[in-house]
Amino acid sequence: MRVLHVITGLGQGGAETMLAKLIEALPDITHVVVPLARDLALGPRIAAAGARVVPVGMRGPLGLPAAAARLAALIRRVRPDVIQSWLYHADLAATLARAVAFARAPLAWSLRCSDMDLARYAPTTRLVVRALARLSGVPAVIASNSEAGLTWHRGLGYRPRRTIVIPNGFETDRFRPDPAARARLGAMLGWRDDAVIVGLVARVDPMKDHAGFLAALEQTPPALGAVLVGRGTEALAIPPALAGRVVALGPREDVAALTPGFDIACLASRFGEGFPNVLGEAMACGVACVTTDVGDAAAIVGDAGVVVPPGDPVALAEALAALAADPDRRRALGEAGRARVLADYALPAVAARYASLWRGLAAG
Repeated sequence: MRVLHVITGLGQGGAETMLAKLIEALPDITHVVVPLARDLALGPRIAAAGARVVPVGMRGPLGLPAAAARLAALIRRVRPDVIQSWLYHADLAATLARAVAFARAPLAWSLRCSDMDLARYAPTTRLVVRALARLSGVPAVIASNSEAGLTWHRGLGYRPRRTIVIPNGFETDRFRPDPAARARLGAMLGWRDDAVIVGLVARVDPMKDHAGFLAALEQTPPALGAVLVGRGTEALAIPPALAGRVVALGPREDVAALTPGFDIACLASRFGEGFPNVLGEAMACGVACVTTDVGDAAAIVGDAGVVVPPGDPVALAEALAALAADPDRRRALGEAGRARVLADYALPAVAARYASLWRGLAAG
């Protein structure tokens, strides 16, 4: 079976990482990956897993029609059994290209977010989402990684023929507890052994609310220190009151090694999340989580984490401070989180659900 994946880019985002993991987990399927944009950070990993990577070189959102034309020509050559698109611009490009190519391969869209504040993003993105709402009856199925994502998109006018929710899956042999990680991370940071390390793994983006997280941290005891990981964090302005308490590492390739060194993992997002990968990764590492109530975050952590309202630095500060002061509770939450991921979100079971979806589509 040949699956042609169309994705906006191959940067180190949640959808891109999930695609890479699926390709690695499903070597019996022939994968062709078509990134529209030029960000190809995950390209080598995907190619090493056996997929063919064919960029179409889209130059910004206005280049989408030309990219769709090049994609149509590729569809005619590859003759895929299924076309799977990832993220908004790729959903639109795949839909247009499939029509231009007169392809019979069934099309599946993928929803990866919920409750987006579209006013904070480019006008072209809002236009793309409006177009997708009108075209949402075209794909054979829309797959979402969260119930919240489906609900929110229906509110935008999406009217899919069929939907399915498949959560993100995690490599529990890669993201796992590591008793030595805490000491390594503390030594790298140069922090005292009694410091409590809070990890926030997120690119700088309005939805991730780094400002709210830093405002919360200012209201916590000085023993709490934060490690910021993700694209753009290295350029953040850290409030003077937090001098010496925050280290911004920027984008990192070793997140799986850093995460088990956190005492607490935090998701501070204000909106937009569907199924946040960072929660599953931290839980798989046995790290206690504090998360805002966005997307399916509350359902993901269940009783294995602490949930606070989004956009409320006071509530976030109180949750972080309480957990920092209670190492026994942190330990219990971490153990419960690891067990929850093993039971519900292990990658092999999630990958098998995608494979079953694609085979069903290909069989008609």
